[in-house]
Amino acid sequence: MIDLKTLREDPEAVRASQRARGEDASLVDALLSADEQRRSAVARADTLRGEQKQLGKQVGKAQGEERDRLLAEAKDLAAKVKEAEAEQAAGDEALLQAQRAIPNVIEPETPPGGEDDFVTLKHVGTPREFDFAPKDHLELGEALGAIDMERGAKVAGSRFYFLTGVGAQLELALINMGVAQATAAGFDLVVPPVLVRPEIMDGTGFLGAHSTEIYHLEEDDAYLVGTSEVPLAGYHSGEILQLDEPKRYAGWSTCFRREAGSYGKDTRGIIRVHQFNKLEMFVYCREEHARDEHQRLLAWEEDMMAKIEVPYRVIDTGAGDLGTSAARKFDCEAWIPTQQAYRELTSTSNCTSFQARRLNTRYRDENGKTAIASTLNGTLATTRWLVAILENHQQEDGSVRVPLALRPFLGGREVLTPR
Repeated sequence: MIDLKTLREDPEAVRASQRARGEDASLVDALLSADEQRRSAVARADTLRGEQKQLGKQVGKAQGEERDRLLAEAKDLAAKVKEAEAEQAAGDEALLQAQRAIPNVIEPETPPGGEDDFVTLKHVGTPREFDFAPKDHLELGEALGAIDMERGAKVAGSRFYFLTGVGAQLELALINMGVAQATAAGFDLVVPPVLVRPEIMDGTGFLGAHSTEIYHLEEDDAYLVGTSEVPLAGYHSGEILQLDEPKRYAGWSTCFRREAGSYGKDTRGIIRVHQFNKLEMFVYCREEHARDEHQRLLAWEEDMMAKIEVPYRVIDTGAGDLGTSAARKFDCEAWIPTQQAYRELTSTSNCTSFQARRLNTRYRDENGKTAIASTLNGTLATTRWLVAILENHQQEDGSVRVPLALRPFLGGREVLTPR
Protein backbone atom coordinates (compact mmCIF):
# COMPACT_ATOMS: atom_id res chain seq x y z
CA MET A 1 0.00 0.00 0.00
CA ILE A 2 1.12 3.54 -0.62
CA ASP A 3 2.08 5.79 2.28
CA LEU A 4 -0.86 7.95 3.39
CA LYS A 5 1.61 10.63 4.48
CA THR A 6 2.79 10.92 0.87
CA LEU A 7 -0.82 11.09 -0.27
CA ARG A 8 -1.69 13.91 2.13
CA GLU A 9 1.46 15.94 1.50
CA ASP A 10 1.62 15.58 -2.29
CA PRO A 11 -1.54 14.11 -3.82
CA GLU A 12 -0.56 15.43 -7.26
CA ALA A 13 2.53 13.18 -7.25
CA VAL A 14 0.24 10.19 -6.74
CA ARG A 15 -2.09 11.40 -9.51
CA ALA A 16 0.90 11.85 -11.84
CA SER A 17 2.03 8.31 -11.01
CA GLN A 18 -1.40 6.97 -11.88
CA ARG A 19 -1.40 8.83 -15.20
CA ALA A 20 2.10 7.59 -16.04
CA ARG A 21 0.97 4.02 -15.40
CA GLY A 22 -2.17 4.49 -17.51
CA GLU A 23 -4.28 4.02 -14.38
CA ASP A 24 -7.31 5.96 -13.12
CA ALA A 25 -6.15 9.17 -11.41
CA SER A 26 -9.60 9.69 -9.86
CA LEU A 27 -8.80 6.82 -7.48
CA VAL A 28 -6.48 9.27 -5.70
CA ASP A 29 -9.38 11.58 -4.92
CA ALA A 30 -11.44 8.62 -3.77
CA LEU A 31 -8.62 7.68 -1.39
CA LEU A 32 -8.32 11.26 -0.12
CA SER A 33 -12.05 11.26 0.58
CA ALA A 34 -11.90 7.89 2.33
CA ASP A 35 -8.96 9.11 4.42
CA GLU A 36 -10.81 12.26 5.47
CA GLN A 37 -14.01 10.37 6.31
CA ARG A 38 -12.09 7.80 8.32
CA ARG A 39 -10.22 10.48 10.30
CA SER A 40 -13.51 12.28 10.97
CA ALA A 41 -15.07 9.02 12.19
CA VAL A 42 -12.09 8.35 14.46
CA ALA A 43 -12.25 11.86 15.93
CA ARG A 44 -16.01 11.55 16.59
CA ALA A 45 -15.61 8.13 18.23
CA ASP A 46 -12.72 9.39 20.39
CA THR A 47 -14.73 12.44 21.48
CA LEU A 48 -17.75 10.34 22.42
CA ARG A 49 -15.62 7.83 24.32
CA GLY A 50 -14.07 10.72 26.23
CA GLU A 51 -17.52 12.05 27.11
CA GLN A 52 -18.58 8.55 28.13
CA LYS A 53 -15.61 8.25 30.46
CA GLN A 54 -16.32 11.59 32.12
CA LEU A 55 -20.02 10.75 32.47
CA GLY A 56 -19.12 7.45 34.10
CA LYS A 57 -17.20 9.34 36.79
CA GLN A 58 -20.19 11.59 37.43
CA VAL A 59 -22.55 8.62 37.73
CA GLY A 60 -20.28 7.12 40.38
CA LYS A 61 -20.62 10.23 42.55
CA ALA A 62 -24.32 10.99 41.98
CA GLN A 63 -27.30 9.88 44.06
CA GLY A 64 -31.08 9.80 43.78
CA GLU A 65 -32.77 11.52 40.85
CA GLU A 66 -29.48 12.99 39.66
CA ARG A 67 -28.04 9.49 39.34
CA ASP A 68 -31.11 8.28 37.44
CA ARG A 69 -30.81 11.21 35.02
CA LEU A 70 -27.11 10.56 34.45
CA LEU A 71 -27.73 6.86 33.92
CA ALA A 72 -30.27 7.68 31.22
CA GLU A 73 -27.72 9.99 29.59
CA ALA A 74 -25.11 7.26 29.85
CA LYS A 75 -27.41 4.80 28.09
CA ASP A 76 -28.05 7.25 25.26
CA LEU A 77 -24.34 8.06 25.01
CA ALA A 78 -23.42 4.36 24.92
CA ALA A 79 -25.66 3.95 21.86
CA LYS A 80 -23.95 6.90 20.19
CA VAL A 81 -20.52 5.42 20.99
CA LYS A 82 -21.55 2.09 19.50
CA GLU A 83 -22.80 3.83 16.36
CA ALA A 84 -19.61 5.90 16.10
CA GLU A 85 -17.41 2.81 16.50
CA ALA A 86 -19.36 1.08 13.74
CA GLU A 87 -18.79 4.12 11.51
CA GLN A 88 -15.08 4.02 12.40
CA ALA A 89 -14.87 0.32 11.48
CA ALA A 90 -16.63 1.00 8.19
CA GLY A 91 -14.27 3.92 7.59
CA ASP A 92 -11.25 1.71 8.28
CA GLU A 93 -12.44 -0.86 5.74
CA ALA A 94 -13.30 1.76 3.11
CA LEU A 95 -9.88 3.37 3.55
CA LEU A 96 -8.13 0.03 3.25
CA GLN A 97 -9.96 -0.84 0.03
CA ALA A 98 -9.30 2.59 -1.47
CA GLN A 99 -5.64 2.37 -0.49
CA ARG A 100 -5.25 -1.10 -2.02
CA ALA A 101 -6.76 0.12 -5.30
CA ILE A 102 -3.70 2.29 -6.00
CA PRO A 103 -0.38 0.72 -7.09
CA ASN A 104 2.96 1.94 -5.80
CA VAL A 105 3.96 5.51 -6.59
CA ILE A 106 6.62 5.41 -9.30
CA GLU A 107 10.03 7.02 -8.94
CA PRO A 108 10.36 10.36 -10.79
CA GLU A 109 12.80 8.87 -13.33
CA THR A 110 10.50 6.00 -14.33
CA PRO A 111 9.44 6.39 -17.99
CA PRO A 112 5.70 6.94 -18.47
CA GLY A 113 3.74 4.58 -20.72
CA GLY A 114 3.37 0.87 -21.25
CA GLU A 115 5.30 -2.20 -22.36
CA ASP A 116 6.81 -0.54 -25.44
CA ASP A 117 7.73 2.74 -23.74
CA PHE A 118 10.91 1.60 -21.98
CA VAL A 119 14.13 3.60 -22.15
CA THR A 120 17.31 1.79 -23.17
CA LEU A 121 20.05 2.70 -20.70
CA LYS A 122 22.92 0.86 -22.39
CA HIS A 123 24.01 -1.95 -24.70
CA VAL A 124 26.76 -4.38 -23.71
CA GLY A 125 28.40 -6.60 -26.33
CA THR A 126 27.71 -6.93 -30.04
CA PRO A 127 25.32 -9.49 -31.53
CA ARG A 128 27.27 -12.24 -33.21
CA GLU A 129 27.34 -12.50 -37.00
CA PHE A 130 27.01 -16.17 -37.97
CA ASP A 131 28.61 -17.58 -41.12
CA PHE A 132 25.99 -20.36 -41.04
CA ALA A 133 22.25 -20.48 -40.46
CA PRO A 134 21.84 -20.53 -36.64
CA LYS A 135 19.45 -23.02 -35.07
CA ASP A 136 16.96 -22.03 -32.38
CA HIS A 137 17.34 -23.24 -28.81
CA LEU A 138 14.81 -26.04 -29.15
CA GLU A 139 16.46 -27.57 -32.22
CA LEU A 140 19.83 -27.33 -30.49
CA GLY A 141 18.46 -28.67 -27.21
CA GLU A 142 16.81 -31.67 -28.85
CA ALA A 143 20.00 -32.56 -30.72
CA LEU A 144 22.00 -32.29 -27.48
CA GLY A 145 19.49 -34.47 -25.64
CA ALA A 146 18.88 -31.48 -23.35
CA ILE A 147 15.20 -30.57 -23.87
CA ASP A 148 12.18 -32.83 -24.41
CA MET A 149 9.02 -30.83 -25.09
CA GLU A 150 7.05 -33.72 -26.58
CA ARG A 151 7.18 -35.85 -23.44
CA GLY A 152 6.64 -32.78 -21.27
CA ALA A 153 3.34 -32.17 -23.05
CA LYS A 154 2.45 -35.86 -22.84
CA VAL A 155 2.99 -35.94 -19.09
CA ALA A 156 1.81 -32.48 -17.98
CA GLY A 157 0.28 -30.63 -20.93
CA SER A 158 1.34 -27.77 -23.18
CA ARG A 159 4.16 -25.47 -22.06
CA PHE A 160 5.71 -28.15 -19.88
CA TYR A 161 8.98 -29.88 -20.70
CA PHE A 162 11.72 -32.17 -19.45
CA LEU A 163 15.29 -30.96 -19.09
CA THR A 164 17.38 -34.08 -19.66
CA GLY A 165 21.07 -34.98 -19.63
CA VAL A 166 23.23 -31.93 -20.30
CA GLY A 167 20.11 -29.73 -20.19
CA ALA A 168 19.53 -30.58 -16.53
CA GLN A 169 23.26 -30.29 -15.84
CA LEU A 170 23.44 -26.91 -17.56
CA GLU A 171 20.56 -25.48 -15.53
CA LEU A 172 22.03 -26.74 -12.26
CA ALA A 173 25.43 -25.33 -13.23
CA LEU A 174 23.86 -21.96 -13.96
CA ILE A 175 21.96 -21.89 -10.66
CA ASN A 176 25.07 -22.95 -8.73
CA MET A 177 27.12 -20.25 -10.43
CA GLY A 178 24.52 -17.73 -9.26
CA VAL A 179 24.56 -19.20 -5.75
CA ALA A 180 28.36 -18.89 -5.63
CA GLN A 181 28.18 -15.24 -6.65
CA ALA A 182 25.38 -14.42 -4.22
CA THR A 183 26.98 -16.09 -1.19
CA ALA A 184 30.33 -14.46 -1.99
CA ALA A 185 28.51 -11.11 -1.94
CA GLY A 186 27.07 -11.86 1.52
CA PHE A 187 23.58 -13.07 0.62
CA ASP A 188 21.99 -15.73 2.82
CA LEU A 189 20.91 -18.68 0.68
CA VAL A 190 17.30 -19.82 1.17
CA VAL A 191 15.17 -22.62 -0.28
CA PRO A 192 11.66 -21.35 0.56
CA PRO A 193 8.22 -22.97 0.41
CA VAL A 194 6.57 -22.75 -3.01
CA LEU A 195 3.07 -22.74 -1.49
CA VAL A 196 2.00 -19.63 0.44
CA ARG A 197 -1.04 -18.43 2.36
CA PRO A 198 -3.41 -15.90 0.72
CA GLU A 199 -2.31 -13.06 3.01
CA ILE A 200 1.30 -13.48 1.91
CA MET A 201 0.47 -13.58 -1.80
CA ASP A 202 -1.82 -10.58 -1.35
CA GLY A 203 0.80 -8.75 0.70
CA THR A 204 3.29 -8.83 -2.16
CA GLY A 205 0.78 -7.26 -4.53
CA PHE A 206 0.29 -10.22 -6.86
CA LEU A 207 -3.45 -10.71 -6.29
CA GLY A 208 -4.43 -7.57 -8.16
CA ALA A 209 -4.23 -7.17 -11.92
CA HIS A 210 -1.99 -10.23 -12.29
CA SER A 211 -3.99 -12.69 -10.19
CA THR A 212 -4.88 -14.71 -13.30
CA GLU A 213 -1.19 -15.65 -13.60
CA ILE A 214 -1.24 -17.53 -10.30
CA TYR A 215 -2.16 -21.15 -9.58
CA HIS A 216 -4.58 -21.40 -6.66
CA LEU A 217 -5.24 -24.64 -4.75
CA GLU A 218 -8.83 -24.16 -3.63
CA GLU A 219 -9.00 -27.09 -1.21
CA ASP A 220 -5.97 -25.79 0.70
CA ASP A 221 -6.59 -22.08 0.01
CA ALA A 222 -2.93 -21.72 -0.91
CA TYR A 223 -1.06 -20.32 -3.90
CA LEU A 224 1.84 -21.70 -5.92
CA VAL A 225 4.49 -18.99 -6.18
CA GLY A 226 5.70 -17.52 -9.46
CA THR A 227 8.90 -16.30 -7.80
CA SER A 228 10.63 -16.77 -4.44
CA GLU A 229 10.12 -13.03 -3.99
CA VAL A 230 6.73 -13.98 -2.53
CA PRO A 231 7.80 -16.27 0.35
CA LEU A 232 10.86 -14.11 1.02
CA ALA A 233 8.64 -11.02 1.29
CA GLY A 234 6.58 -12.94 3.85
CA TYR A 235 9.63 -14.26 5.71
CA HIS A 236 9.80 -11.28 8.06
CA SER A 237 6.11 -10.28 7.95
CA GLY A 238 4.91 -8.90 11.28
CA GLU A 239 8.49 -8.49 12.54
CA ILE A 240 10.67 -5.59 13.62
CA LEU A 241 14.16 -5.91 12.11
CA GLN A 242 17.56 -4.43 12.75
CA LEU A 243 18.45 -2.80 9.44
CA ASP A 244 21.62 -0.84 10.04
CA GLU A 245 22.74 -2.69 6.90
CA PRO A 246 20.50 -4.22 4.22
CA LYS A 247 19.37 -7.78 4.93
CA ARG A 248 19.96 -9.80 1.74
CA TYR A 249 18.61 -13.22 0.76
CA ALA A 250 19.04 -15.37 -2.34
CA GLY A 251 16.09 -17.71 -2.78
CA TRP A 252 16.12 -20.74 -5.08
CA SER A 253 12.74 -22.17 -5.96
CA THR A 254 10.67 -23.83 -8.62
CA CYS A 255 8.19 -21.27 -9.94
CA PHE A 256 4.74 -21.67 -11.48
CA ARG A 257 2.89 -19.30 -13.80
CA ARG A 258 -0.34 -19.87 -15.65
CA GLU A 259 0.72 -17.54 -18.50
CA ALA A 260 -2.87 -16.40 -18.82
CA GLY A 261 -3.35 -13.98 -21.69
CA SER A 262 -0.27 -15.22 -23.56
CA TYR A 263 -2.12 -17.58 -25.90
CA GLY A 264 -0.12 -18.05 -29.08
CA LYS A 265 2.99 -16.25 -27.75
CA ASP A 266 6.34 -18.06 -27.51
CA THR A 267 4.74 -21.48 -27.77
CA ARG A 268 7.94 -23.02 -29.13
CA GLY A 269 10.58 -24.08 -26.64
CA ILE A 270 11.14 -22.94 -23.08
CA ILE A 271 10.86 -19.15 -23.29
CA ARG A 272 7.34 -18.94 -21.84
CA VAL A 273 6.42 -21.99 -19.77
CA HIS A 274 4.28 -22.90 -16.77
CA GLN A 275 7.11 -24.20 -14.56
CA PHE A 276 10.73 -23.15 -14.26
CA ASN A 277 13.51 -22.71 -11.73
CA LYS A 278 14.84 -19.38 -10.55
CA LEU A 279 17.42 -17.88 -8.21
CA GLU A 280 16.08 -14.60 -6.85
CA MET A 281 17.73 -11.90 -4.77
CA PHE A 282 15.54 -10.27 -2.13
CA VAL A 283 16.51 -7.36 0.12
CA TYR A 284 15.09 -5.61 3.18
CA CYS A 285 16.56 -2.19 3.87
CA ARG A 286 15.84 1.31 5.16
CA GLU A 287 14.03 3.67 2.83
CA GLU A 288 17.07 5.91 2.45
CA HIS A 289 19.18 2.96 1.28
CA ALA A 290 16.73 1.56 -1.30
CA ARG A 291 17.80 3.49 -4.41
CA ASP A 292 21.48 2.66 -3.93
CA GLU A 293 20.59 -0.96 -3.22
CA HIS A 294 18.63 -1.09 -6.47
CA GLN A 295 21.77 -0.14 -8.39
CA ARG A 296 23.73 -2.84 -6.55
CA LEU A 297 21.18 -5.50 -7.52
CA LEU A 298 21.41 -4.41 -11.16
CA ALA A 299 25.21 -4.60 -10.99
CA TRP A 300 25.06 -8.15 -9.61
CA GLU A 301 22.69 -9.11 -12.42
CA GLU A 302 25.08 -7.65 -14.97
CA ASP A 303 27.91 -9.66 -13.41
CA MET A 304 25.92 -12.80 -14.17
CA MET A 305 25.17 -11.64 -17.71
CA ALA A 306 28.89 -11.13 -18.28
CA LYS A 307 29.61 -14.65 -17.03
CA ILE A 308 27.38 -16.24 -19.67
CA GLU A 309 29.01 -14.06 -22.37
CA VAL A 310 25.93 -12.90 -24.26
CA PRO A 311 25.15 -9.47 -25.73
CA TYR A 312 22.51 -7.66 -23.72
CA ARG A 313 20.87 -4.33 -23.07
CA VAL A 314 19.60 -2.72 -19.87
CA ILE A 315 16.20 -1.04 -20.02
CA ASP A 316 14.31 1.24 -17.65
CA THR A 317 10.82 -0.26 -17.73
CA GLY A 318 7.78 1.87 -18.53
CA ALA A 319 5.47 2.72 -15.64
CA GLY A 320 2.55 0.75 -17.05
CA ASP A 321 4.67 -2.42 -17.20
CA LEU A 322 5.97 -2.30 -13.62
CA GLY A 323 3.38 -4.40 -11.84
CA THR A 324 1.52 -3.26 -8.75
CA SER A 325 4.37 -3.20 -6.23
CA ALA A 326 7.34 -1.73 -8.10
CA ALA A 327 8.24 1.95 -8.15
CA ARG A 328 11.01 1.37 -10.71
CA LYS A 329 12.30 -1.66 -12.59
CA PHE A 330 15.38 -2.41 -14.66
CA ASP A 331 15.54 -5.39 -17.04
CA CYS A 332 18.58 -7.02 -18.61
CA GLU A 333 17.56 -8.39 -21.99
CA ALA A 334 19.81 -10.85 -23.86
CA TRP A 335 20.12 -11.00 -27.64
CA ILE A 336 18.41 -14.08 -29.10
CA PRO A 337 19.92 -14.68 -32.57
CA THR A 338 17.08 -16.63 -34.18
CA GLN A 339 14.52 -14.06 -33.05
CA GLN A 340 16.74 -11.08 -33.92
CA ALA A 341 15.47 -9.52 -30.72
CA TYR A 342 16.38 -8.85 -27.10
CA ARG A 343 14.45 -10.91 -24.55
CA GLU A 344 14.27 -10.42 -20.79
CA LEU A 345 16.57 -12.58 -18.68
CA THR A 346 16.70 -10.55 -15.47
CA SER A 347 14.54 -8.01 -13.74
CA THR A 348 15.17 -5.97 -10.60
CA SER A 349 12.51 -3.88 -8.85
CA ASN A 350 12.51 -1.33 -6.07
CA CYS A 351 9.21 -1.85 -4.26
CA THR A 352 9.97 0.86 -1.67
CA SER A 353 7.72 0.40 1.40
CA PHE A 354 4.72 -0.88 -0.60
CA GLN A 355 5.01 -4.60 0.21
CA ALA A 356 6.41 -4.17 3.71
CA ARG A 357 3.52 -1.88 4.68
CA ARG A 358 1.01 -4.52 3.61
CA LEU A 359 2.98 -7.24 5.43
CA ASN A 360 3.78 -5.09 8.50
CA THR A 361 7.55 -5.48 8.24
CA ARG A 362 9.31 -2.73 10.17
CA TYR A 363 12.69 -1.76 11.54
CA ARG A 364 13.79 0.27 14.55
CA ASP A 365 15.75 3.44 13.84
CA GLU A 366 18.55 4.98 15.88
CA ASN A 367 15.98 6.74 18.09
CA GLY A 368 14.17 3.50 18.87
CA LYS A 369 11.17 4.40 16.72
CA THR A 370 9.73 1.92 14.24
CA ALA A 371 9.46 2.62 10.53
CA ILE A 372 8.29 0.61 7.52
CA ALA A 373 11.08 -1.27 5.73
CA SER A 374 11.73 -1.12 1.99
CA THR A 375 11.98 -4.27 -0.15
CA LEU A 376 13.73 -4.97 -3.44
CA ASN A 377 14.12 -8.02 -5.66
CA GLY A 378 16.21 -9.13 -8.62
CA THR A 379 16.83 -12.23 -10.75
CA LEU A 380 20.21 -14.00 -10.80
CA ALA A 381 19.35 -16.99 -13.02
CA THR A 382 16.36 -18.80 -14.49
CA THR A 383 15.65 -21.71 -16.82
CA ARG A 384 15.07 -19.21 -19.65
CA TRP A 385 18.78 -18.35 -19.61
CA LEU A 386 19.44 -21.67 -21.37
CA VAL A 387 17.83 -20.15 -24.47
CA ALA A 388 20.43 -17.35 -24.64
CA ILE A 389 23.34 -19.66 -23.82
CA LEU A 390 22.47 -22.29 -26.41
CA GLU A 391 21.72 -19.88 -29.24
CA ASN A 392 24.61 -17.44 -28.73
CA HIS A 393 27.27 -20.10 -28.22
CA GLN A 394 26.20 -22.60 -30.87
CA GLN A 395 28.65 -23.85 -33.48
CA GLU A 396 28.05 -24.97 -37.04
CA ASP A 397 28.10 -28.68 -36.17
CA GLY A 398 25.31 -28.20 -33.60
CA SER A 399 27.63 -28.28 -30.61
CA VAL A 400 27.53 -25.48 -28.01
CA ARG A 401 30.55 -23.79 -26.45
CA VAL A 402 30.33 -23.50 -22.65
CA PRO A 403 31.10 -19.97 -21.33
CA LEU A 404 34.37 -19.88 -19.37
CA ALA A 405 32.83 -18.88 -16.02
CA LEU A 406 30.29 -21.70 -16.27
CA ARG A 407 32.78 -24.49 -16.96
CA PRO A 408 33.83 -25.15 -13.33
CA PHE A 409 30.16 -25.80 -12.51
CA LEU A 410 29.90 -28.30 -15.38
CA GLY A 411 32.87 -30.41 -14.35
CA GLY A 412 35.20 -28.48 -16.64
CA ARG A 413 33.28 -29.25 -19.85
CA GLU A 414 34.18 -26.86 -22.66
CA VAL A 415 31.73 -27.99 -25.34
CA LEU A 416 28.32 -29.68 -25.34
CA THR A 417 28.07 -32.04 -28.31
CA PRO A 418 25.03 -33.49 -30.07
CA ARG A 419 24.16 -37.08 -29.34
